[in-house]
Amino acid sequence: MQKTILITGASSGIGKITAKLFQEKGWNVIATMRKPENETELTQLDRVLITRLDVLDIESINKTINLAIEKFGQIDVLLNNAGYGAYGPLEAFPRENIVRQFNTNVIGLLDVTRAVLPHMRANKSGTIINISSIGGKMTFPLGSLYHGTKFAVEGISEALSFELNSIGIKVKIVEPGVINTDFGSRSLDFQTAASISEYQPIVGAVMQAFGQMGENNSEPELVADIIYQAATDDSDTLRYRAGADAHQYLDNRQEIGDEAFVKGMKQNFGL
Repeated sequence: MQKTILITGASSGIGKITAKLFQEKGWNVIATMRKPENETELTQLDRVLITRLDVLDIESINKTINLAIEKFGQIDVLLNNAGYGAYGPLEAFPRENIVRQFNTNVIGLLDVTRAVLPHMRANKSGTIINISSIGGKMTFPLGSLYHGTKFAVEGISEALSFELNSIGIKVKIVEPGVINTDFGSRSLDFQTAASISEYQPIVGAVMQAFGQMGENNSEPELVADIIYQAATDDSDTLRYRAGADAHQYLDNRQEIGDEAFVKGMKQNFGL
């Protein structure tokens, strides 16, 4: 029997590449996005269902899951991939932007997971894969909102793995490093707080650092391969790093401890 994966945020980047990989591997794929009418590539593939799902819209979540089960009979893997990053001084963000960041990256993930759990629980099987980041285990300046959401994803996933393991459902976390996607454009909400002079030195330093990223970035295909491994290795592994830089950053963060990490960050950004 062919297995089925449901992917949120499949219109571009990691989500789209992962949809293509699983389809190539013979899986059924439910590729969800906010504007499926704009999708042209995935619509050409067999066994791929393109449908609208906005993680902020409960009705679209429930409709998609029901449609997926009706179409393919079973959802074996849920990939919670939809999300974006809000960076900048906390003072710069209107409350609605703050709420949107947490609603998208955390509450939306919880809502999709809650909606698929009754189906997986009835089948006594399934795997939930949550896309975190190296930013779920360490932080960079101006990332209080984004890192707050990814730290939450880490904690949610780890705790959830305990309660679901006994009923046959696995939870996995994928932690990409810096990936060559559109995260820095359409997936980034960067606020500069231009009217607050005190923040401009650190804003400038962070913008320069972001601009220099790219030399050691990994391709989204690498992350897709790690996601496929997490979905198919049948192990109890909880966390999967994706990218050489992810291993480097996280190993270094763990090895040097809080004091040295904070000191290093201050030196790097001139704080």
